[in-house]
Amino acid sequence: MIPLTKNDLINAVAAHGLSKRQSASVVESVFDIISRCFERGEDVKIVGFGHFRIRKKASRRGRNPQTGSSIEISARKVLTFKPSKGLKLRINQ
Repeated sequence: MIPLTKNDLINAVAAHGLSKRQSASVVESVFDIISRCFERGEDVKIVGFGHFRIRKKASRRGRNPQTGSSIEISARKVLTFKPSKGLKLRINQ
């Protein structure tokens, strides 16, 4: 499996009639807008694609696998993605 890179996205946008510089600006702007939403703690829902949600995980007790000793895992926020029904249908055909 070959990962899709930001440069691949820029080239794909450029294939729709924009210059490479304009395409790079569009891709960077989209990523910047989405990142700012995450920084503010907002969810991002893209209709037909999916829903990015920030979820809070509470602190919990864990175990160091090397030593077996008990450790405290701090509270944190994690980003989750739930694909839309249409996207699920497209990838499962």
